[in-house]
Amino acid sequence: MSPSVSIIIPTLNEASYLERTLRHLNVLTPPALEVIVVDGGSEDETIAIASSAGVQVILSQDPGRSIQMNQGAQQAKGEVLCFLHADTLVPDDLISVIQQTLTDPTIVCGGFISLMAGSRTTRWGISVHNYLKTYYAPLLFRPHLFSRGLRLLFGDQVMFVRRFDFWECDGFDRTLPIMEEADLCLKLVRRGRIRLVNRVVQSSDRRVARWGSLKATAIYIYVGFLWGLGMPASYLKKFYEDIR
Repeated sequence: MSPSVSIIIPTLNEASYLERTLRHLNVLTPPALEVIVVDGGSEDETIAIASSAGVQVILSQDPGRSIQMNQGAQQAKGEVLCFLHADTLVPDDLISVIQQTLTDPTIVCGGFISLMAGSRTTRWGISVHNYLKTYYAPLLFRPHLFSRGLRLLFGDQVMFVRRFDFWECDGFDRTLPIMEEADLCLKLVRRGRIRLVNRVVQSSDRRVARWGSLKATAIYIYVGFLWGLGMPASYLKKFYEDIR
């Protein structure tokens, strides 16, 4: 039988996007085993929207995306954990794509190609760069692990992993305010290969819309380069403001 999939969504003031995201998840074929929203203290209608959609809602007493995703993983019943941002839309066959990818026992984790778009434009340049970054970042900074199958995945790429492997690596590092998915990839690659699936998910361009394309690209490259050189995530977070 195909493994069951739990979808975990960390939220903080995501009322503008969450309803649309949950509506898309409601038509997945086949469906997810469950959808879990883990809220980090929203002051808008996020919790009400999640509750009215009939999904499981967890109120995190310790906000922080890594902490929230770990809490969702602790409550999840699925054999596979899929971590989804509240502003990201997925294809209707998300679950079957995940299940098919993990039929290969040498693949420990996977993610999708993120297409960044908004109401007025599609950010083709940044989307292409983010796609290439999945490959060039590990090749540049961890070449010995790239040859073993390391690909660096980020939050808007809808990362999925077997629950057993996730906890064998102790989940997300709760102390990291940024780059927690890339950090998990470094731990997971010791257990198998990481696959970038040749399918697209669509993420909001709200951060780029606020910063502008040139500034956003510069920040992405700068933060990624410093992370690759070992700069602490607490320092890198200074360049990566929360935008809702």
